[in-house]
Amino acid sequence: MMEYKGYHGTIEVDEESGLLHGEVLGLRDVVTFQGYTVKEARRAFEESVDDYLEFCKQRSEAPEEPLSGRLNVRLGPDLHRSLVIQARKTGMSLNTLIRELLQRNRGNDLLSTE
Repeated sequence: MMEYKGYHGTIEVDEESGLLHGEVLGLRDVVTFQGYTVKEARRAFEESVDDYLEFCKQRSEAPEEPLSGRLNVRLGPDLHRSLVIQARKTGMSLNTLIRELLQRNRGNDLLSTE
């Protein structure tokens, strides 16, 4: 994962062509980059972010900001109630409890089917 001006990009290897390619994450617009070395891909990533920002400026549009940290999640009433009760028992706000639970599990593969 790469970061530049608050924007993040992924990078993948195309073994057949020997090309590194990636995409800037968190934007509705598709912003991609590529290079044959890590250094080239990093430079292309930064240029793509700069180009995106310049494109938005030329069109008098505000660029999408990097992810804000705000997330709305529909939990269902039973899970919501359970989390509110747990938060109150521990003296935390619901937001703090959920953030701590997620941080505790950040390194775990939550999508694993095993």
